[in-house]
Amino acid sequence: MRRVFFIFTIINTLAYGQNNIATTSAAFLEIGAGARSIGMGSAFTAVADDPSTLYWNPAGIVNVTEPEFQTFYSPWLVETQYYYNTAVLPVERYGNLGLSFTSLDMDDMMVRTVEEPEPGQYGQKFSAGNIAMGLTFARKLTDRFSFGFKIKFIQEKIWQMSAKGFAMDIGTLYTSSKDLKIGMSVSNYGGKLAMEGVNTLVDIDLDENIFGNNDRIDGNLSTSKWPLPLIFRFGLSQKIIFSEKINLLFAADAIHPNNNPEYVNLGLECNLFNTLFIRAGQSHTFYSLKLEDGDAKNSEQGLSFGAGIKYQIPRGPMLNIDYAITDFGVFKNIEGYSISISF
Repeated sequence: MRRVFFIFTIINTLAYGQNNIATTSAAFLEIGAGARSIGMGSAFTAVADDPSTLYWNPAGIVNVTEPEFQTFYSPWLVETQYYYNTAVLPVERYGNLGLSFTSLDMDDMMVRTVEEPEPGQYGQKFSAGNIAMGLTFARKLTDRFSFGFKIKFIQEKIWQMSAKGFAMDIGTLYTSSKDLKIGMSVSNYGGKLAMEGVNTLVDIDLDENIFGNNDRIDGNLSTSKWPLPLIFRFGLSQKIIFSEKINLLFAADAIHPNNNPEYVNLGLECNLFNTLFIRAGQSHTFYSLKLEDGDAKNSEQGLSFGAGIKYQIPRGPMLNIDYAITDFGVFKNIEGYSISISF
């Protein structure tokens, strides 16, 4: 246990030695996944007991005891569509495996150039979107301590340009003798991404003052490499049982990203008859971004609310349907929908 804490401390120190506001690539990796976790204010690092934990803390899939599939959809900001699909498979005493697929895309848009700033109806169109695919393994090292990691492929694409790379998520989960759960995770630990493709190919005239020389030498514009949005999470969760039919789950996460100030997420879930679930949360608490003029700016993201229903299909699988809505300030409200099936 001490060794794991030491490893996390070293990673945290190396990763966050500098504060780089809005200087990372693959920003879609910062979008939370799962309507249940979003409804709890994105405080899920220590809750970590359904397939969406593949995003928050890969160690948490050890709490999924049956094969389970979950799909999450959210109509995201500025007419983009966000999807997060996961599947968890317990492999007897060896541990649990998890698969995840993330997608952020938008409708095709018209190509606009200096020569043609307003293309006609049949002008050329281009697409833009991002994907991430991950493979996760987690195992209980003791009856109270679990460890997991995820390897994922990342791609950002716009028109004929794309950036590709690999990253790793690492997580731990510990349950105390009083059922207090402690979770930690590091997300998106990997190299830098740079856009590459045919759109950087140009013709170069080495000396425009010389007549008759080759003015179409092949050249390639260089693009900068940007680091991934590295995120360190530390979470606590505690369940309070009032009776066999009613209990409350409290959760709190402390978040330390490499591209923004630190903040805290707080969440609550009320379980009624193990069938109906009511959730509320507050994300980005204590977030304060200092501007150049000395003023401070708070996060647009704030209160979240959610609800869920669990239903056992007669002689069939268990079905979970969850909904969440989050206040995004000037961007108004963002909704999210999850459907889970366990066999």
